[in-house]
Amino acid sequence: MAGRGVIYMVWGNFDAALLERSRASLAAHHPDLPVEVIRLADDATLLDKAAMLDRSPFEETLFLDADTVVLGTLDYGFEKAARHGLACSICECPWARRYGGLEGEIVEYNTGVLFFTGAAKPVFDAWKTLNETLDSSIVFHAGDELARMPLNDQAGFAKAVDDLGFLPFVLPYNWNFRPKWHKSWFGPLKIWHDYEPVPEPLLAHNEAQAEPMSIVGLSVLRDG
Repeated sequence: MAGRGVIYMVWGNFDAALLERSRASLAAHHPDLPVEVIRLADDATLLDKAAMLDRSPFEETLFLDADTVVLGTLDYGFEKAARHGLACSICECPWARRYGGLEGEIVEYNTGVLFFTGAAKPVFDAWKTLNETLDSSIVFHAGDELARMPLNDQAGFAKAVDDLGFLPFVLPYNWNFRPKWHKSWFGPLKIWHDYEPVPEPLLAHNEAQAEPMSIVGLSVLRDG
């Protein structure tokens, strides 16, 4: 098993250009970091993401969704996963009770950026098991109507972490920035997570904020 590396999981009619965008951004900051693209069956779903630890050929793994853009060095995330077993960010919606099978104040994490090692195997095993029976559907407002997403992988992950009392290292949302919901932040962004391209002015600003001697400032993507 290799040391440290990055994996993606794709299936069906995935967007190859989007994946290449992510891989190119990763290579710009970590040119020597090995990458494995795991091709799942065409009928796979989000629930199959729970197998990522089993499928990873690395001792220390970063899983990235294909719609991510790496904007800086990621060593800190790997280091925290090596110490804690798992490092991730809280979801933009932190309330896992939005899923049909969950209730209470369980925290939801975003599984589009996950740093992990074999120490987190109990979480991944529980995640896979829960996916077999847990109602992971979401009812949400779509304008004036109600809509329903039939399944989502983050429900099982949230419950697995909560059931086991596992303590992941929680990275700030700079490491999993969701511009549709996040409108401001401090310091440099590490990972942009969206289908839309990173605005060009943000790239130069982010490089300046990443300088070790820079004054950490508030950045605003948009008002309102």
